[in-house]
Amino acid sequence: MKKLRLFIVLLIVIVVGSYFIFDLGRFASLEYVQSQLAALQEFTQENFTLAVLAYFSFYLVMAAFSIPGALIMTLLGGALFGVLWGTVIVSFASSIGATFAFLIARALLHDWVQKRYGEKLEPINRGVRKDGGFYLFSIRMVPLFPYFMVNLVMSLTPIGVGAFYLATQTGMLLATAVFVNAGSELARITSLSGLVSGSVLLSFALIGLLPLLARFIVTGMQRRKLARRFSRPRKFEVNTVVIGAGAAGLVASLIIAGARAKVVLAEQDRMGGDCLYTGCVPSKSLIRSGHIKRLIDDAADFGLKNARAEVDVPAVMQRIRDIIARIEPHDSVERFTSLGVECVSGKAHIESPYLVRVNGREITTRSIILATGARPLVPPIPGLDGVDYLTSDTIWELEQLPKRLLVIGGGPIGCELTQAFANLGCRVTQMEMAPRILMREDPEVSELLAERFRDQDINVLTGHKVVQFASDEQGNYVAAEYEGEVVREHFDRVLLALGRKPNVAGFGLEELEMPLTAAGAVEVDQYLQTAYPNIYACGDVAGPYQFTHMAAHQAWFAAMNALAGGWRRVNYGAVPWATFTDPEVARVGISEQEAKERGIDYEVTRYDLALHDRALADGENRGFVKVLTPPGKDRILGATIAGYHAGDLIGEFVLAMTHGMGLGKIAAATHIYPTMLEANKFAANAWRKAHMPDFVFPWLERYFRSRRG
Repeated sequence: MKKLRLFIVLLIVIVVGSYFIFDLGRFASLEYVQSQLAALQEFTQENFTLAVLAYFSFYLVMAAFSIPGALIMTLLGGALFGVLWGTVIVSFASSIGATFAFLIARALLHDWVQKRYGEKLEPINRGVRKDGGFYLFSIRMVPLFPYFMVNLVMSLTPIGVGAFYLATQTGMLLATAVFVNAGSELARITSLSGLVSGSVLLSFALIGLLPLLARFIVTGMQRRKLARRFSRPRKFEVNTVVIGAGAAGLVASLIIAGARAKVVLAEQDRMGGDCLYTGCVPSKSLIRSGHIKRLIDDAADFGLKNARAEVDVPAVMQRIRDIIARIEPHDSVERFTSLGVECVSGKAHIESPYLVRVNGREITTRSIILATGARPLVPPIPGLDGVDYLTSDTIWELEQLPKRLLVIGGGPIGCELTQAFANLGCRVTQMEMAPRILMREDPEVSELLAERFRDQDINVLTGHKVVQFASDEQGNYVAAEYEGEVVREHFDRVLLALGRKPNVAGFGLEELEMPLTAAGAVEVDQYLQTAYPNIYACGDVAGPYQFTHMAAHQAWFAAMNALAGGWRRVNYGAVPWATFTDPEVARVGISEQEAKERGIDYEVTRYDLALHDRALADGENRGFVKVLTPPGKDRILGATIAGYHAGDLIGEFVLAMTHGMGLGKIAAATHIYPTMLEANKFAANAWRKAHMPDFVFPWLERYFRSRRG
């Protein structure tokens, strides 16, 4: 590929260099062409085929290398070959030449641009993959856009070569015919500037905009066509029905009620959703119990002798239930009713975009927000049904610790529960198909956590692909492929922690033929709007991030758009997340691994917690703060923290990235001593120290020496 690029660059240098060295531009001037017109017409009449080949080739080269003079060549085509033949010849020569220019630019720039700016360009890439040919056709119809610039810009997108050529050929045809027709009177043209009037150019622009306008209208009509199958009531009982009372649904309904609109919140189970009952709250409560047990076991390291603790599993689970009970009033029907939300208990079924049925009650509504969440993913593994497996939904029913716990999955949920149960006294084996745990983080993060797990006698098995579950004289076991062989791992209970699947079944989406993504989520646009113009989705059911805080973030946009008709674009600019293991892992922005995959230039600034004062005092001096910045700049591309309270510390970087502040601003802020938060400042100071101009120091030394006399 490098040799091809070098060849293309040399070819461009030769062609463009020759153009300027030999002043070839003079041959593409109006005066020169008119002076030679009679001779060229005579040659064409006597050698038509040869003239066509020569003209076609010359035009193709000019278009391929974006050499100025395309307008003159188009006029000349009309003068030499007439309107019909001229239009055909110019149309193919210009389109094929433009395609060559497109391919040249793609070979030189596409991969570099996509690697460097791929994340920012992803919305454009999605649009081009879906409708790139259509939009290019519209642009080609407007001669006001420089063709060479269109070729360059489109080469940086994922549009296919065939689609590019077809849109170019058809889109430029009308303008080509107009200019070829003008060229049939080439001898009488006195100025290119007056060749086409402003009104004609405006007409071209309007013609080019027509497909875009038509597309907008057609898209709206298609969405409304879906809804047209259903009768639209003259009056609506409510403004919005929100389906699902998890994080997304609760926030959305509060925002709508706060705007003094009438909202119904339908929930078939319990207000609060998975986060309150089976996710964030119980898991963090369990993690805390396990962490305290680990501290007691390590009490001798803090000068405390003979400390011991016996785990009372029913008491641990009761504590979790008590914490849930204390939080429940915040998400209760009573509280939300007092805030203006009508809460309805029962499974909602969307009968139409304007009608939701709950427990036989029909509710007419102007808009609907889907916030139905997700559930644990349970893959169809042979033998799984015979082993009484656990998930993140059902593990809270345990009343005694299994001696041998097998955790399938090395993601955040799997890692958190693996360590929590190990801290409580289980012998835990964690099995992951990928080559390491926490695959979305940098390898050093995975290794830090895996090493910690090994220190805690957790058996971490990576690269193991589960084949089946079965049993023998030793009890239940899982068979897994590892390096070409099948190995067995016995267990008493198995926990499946393989991610979560969006809840899309049973709500009427099948009857609506609601489009879904490859991951099974409801397909939404940048406004969280579904295929139906008045139905929105947010939270885990919509993706792309299955975090409680992102569900709440999306809910604001979904609620505002549901009320106002879709005008606020959801912002994913600085999305943070954390895995609450020991050490905790938190990140915002890109990781070093992602930067390498995208070809993004970056610098790494790292501060290790090994000698951090507060971390040493607390016996938590494991981990690091790592920040990615562009070379020579303090703008934050991403930050990863692995260490004590990383989930809290990452907030400073989230704030900085959200508001465009660099490491210099963090370094300039006063941080309380001794706190873990100082680690962020030390990382910022490390960047600043690395970028101090070394040449200044000898001069400073001389200056201060002189000051001493």
